[in-house]
Amino acid sequence: MADLLLELFSEEIPARMQARAADDLRLMMLEGLADQGLAPGEAEAHATPRRLVLAVDGLPLRSADVREERKGPRVGAPDKAIEGFLRGAGLAAITEARIVRDEKKGDFYVADIVKPGREAADIVAALVPQVVERFPWPKSMRWGAGRLRWVRPLTSILCLLDGRVVPFEVGGIASGAVTRGHRFLAPAAIEVTGFADYRKRLKAAKVEIDAVKRAELILHEARRIADEHGLELVEDEGLLRENAGLVEWPTVLIGKFDQEFLQVPGEVLTTSMKAHQKCFSLRDPKTDGLANRFLMVSNLRAKDGGEAIVAGNEKVIRARLSDAKFFFDQDLKRRLEPMHFELKGITFHEKLGTQWDRMERITELSRQIAGAVDAEPDLAGRAAQLAKADLVSGTVGEFPELQGLIGRYLAEAEHMNGRIAQAIEDHYRPKGAGDRTPMEPVSVAVALADKLDQLVGFWAIGEKPTGSGDPYQLRRAALGVIRIVLENDLRLPLFARMRNHAIALAEAKDAHKFDQQMRALYALPGELSSLPEFESLSESAQFHEMFGHSWVSKFAEGCKVANDLLAFFADRLKVYLREKGARHDLIDAVFALGHQDDLALVVKRVEALGEFLKSDDGANLLAGVKRAQNILRIEEKKDKASHDGTVDPALLKEPEEKTLAAAVAKTATDAEKAITVESFKGAMAALAELRAPVDAFFEKVTVNADDPKLRANRLRLLSGIRAATMKVADFSRIEG
Repeated sequence: MADLLLELFSEEIPARMQARAADDLRLMMLEGLADQGLAPGEAEAHATPRRLVLAVDGLPLRSADVREERKGPRVGAPDKAIEGFLRGAGLAAITEARIVRDEKKGDFYVADIVKPGREAADIVAALVPQVVERFPWPKSMRWGAGRLRWVRPLTSILCLLDGRVVPFEVGGIASGAVTRGHRFLAPAAIEVTGFADYRKRLKAAKVEIDAVKRAELILHEARRIADEHGLELVEDEGLLRENAGLVEWPTVLIGKFDQEFLQVPGEVLTTSMKAHQKCFSLRDPKTDGLANRFLMVSNLRAKDGGEAIVAGNEKVIRARLSDAKFFFDQDLKRRLEPMHFELKGITFHEKLGTQWDRMERITELSRQIAGAVDAEPDLAGRAAQLAKADLVSGTVGEFPELQGLIGRYLAEAEHMNGRIAQAIEDHYRPKGAGDRTPMEPVSVAVALADKLDQLVGFWAIGEKPTGSGDPYQLRRAALGVIRIVLENDLRLPLFARMRNHAIALAEAKDAHKFDQQMRALYALPGELSSLPEFESLSESAQFHEMFGHSWVSKFAEGCKVANDLLAFFADRLKVYLREKGARHDLIDAVFALGHQDDLALVVKRVEALGEFLKSDDGANLLAGVKRAQNILRIEEKKDKASHDGTVDPALLKEPEEKTLAAAVAKTATDAEKAITVESFKGAMAALAELRAPVDAFFEKVTVNADDPKLRANRLRLLSGIRAATMKVADFSRIEG
């Protein structure tokens, strides 16, 4: 066994690309080695600003010989066929082939071909150039007269197998055993003999190749310096990883900025220092606000202790914070009300209008949702009106990630209602998996309206997520709705709201007509409004006559959008619940009941079903129900007819089937009553009553009796079991 060390040395690799590049190098090399018959042991890959490194342990020195049997023509075949077989098999004469006896098809020739293995060094020498030439950088460049593309100019390649150089050339660069240390602290060439020697000598040359260790060094030193000055580090995992990708030998230094900048919101200062100088902010625990100090990460151990580096960073930070303060001060001179009129000039999407159009839709939807989340409609509507106003502010123009937050500060500066100010910031939440959800009712109403408008709008114009992309972040929006609903325990059926919003989009040019039509629709007489959620609208001639073909067509399209979105929510909810530990089959069993648009109820039903199936009654009933369903499936396929229907009491002969019939009727009634009042535990208790009668029935009664009438009645009884349990979940979808 041998060890492989590969280093691809270049000019600075962008920090955001390093981790992915290290993984790509590892996967491409290991897959390439495996394809050539070399199964390596452990492998680790690293990245620094100037190098990609791969170390592989336990690599065989040679790939194994490959033996292959190649079937040839029958004995006595024409000479041409035999000659072709010999050429393909690499044989000199037919006497080198074996003859296989076959009494049925006749004897035929077989060639035993042995393909000798290859030296590992030869395999590596051929593989590395292939990997380099097709490396999947997000962006790459070509330099000089060569054709090789790399993220930055590639300057050297180190490749050792068991301490020996593997000779090859890529783009005019020959492999060798030489690397270089830190660009400034130890730039001399270093010759190495293997990975252990490489790591040791590079560390001595002020290079830490492990990005995780570089991040740990930065974090430890940053916390130490903050504590030394009586301050707290404002930790930022993304900024920490980025700094680890900018240096090979990190040094943390502390700088300061003028006290006057603390008049600007801390988030603005933090964002400015992070975006422009990759600096960490520090918090003063006495005031719980930012301190006028910051931490920078340098790639140098300067002789002056870093004074010049600190002075240079302070100068740049001062200029950047001056810009940020200017933008914020200018924004404070304006009011949100006139700012929000400027949204008319900002296009949201060419098919969905301007930000003003979107604001108006969100405002109306917020007012509609407010009642369902215990928010005041007027406050929710006002918050939605102003929620996007800060998009035209100078501060958000400079730092888009602060949208919402700046709106809150401007609202507070105008002494607006605190719930409106909070909703302006919170309506974007949750921004990701680790972000909190809005909890204040006004914030909840506006956040839901914002996300539902985004989803319905892009669904209506056919811009749905695909397997390869989600440019409008619709999956995140759907997950945001799910989290807001569940974490606030909201009863918020989605179908009608999404359908109506889709119609409102289509009727945007005539909102008054839309309002009239919707009021007329819900004022229909009982026999017409009994159509489930009016989904059969487009099929009714009477509806076409009452509302007109054009509007009915839009209504039908709204139903289609809502149904499609509901399926999307179901998929997102499944992902969310699986991450929380829920069984996927239980989720499927509940969603199989159809039209589940109340997310909170779906979750409660899944939870209750999970608890029930953990009990003996649940586990045994599941087995009995599955047995009934299997019998029904087989017999209905055989009879080419459904066995749904009413059981005939006169044909119930055995005590066990009489008991089961009574139990099925009672269970169906009790389960339906429990579900009506949303008592899912009660529904499960009703199902539990079926366990003993089902067990006794299958133990004592023969379903496929000789008497056809008796058989049909017993199959209808099994169908009753299926129907009763379907009030809770589709048991056929449950594993076990």
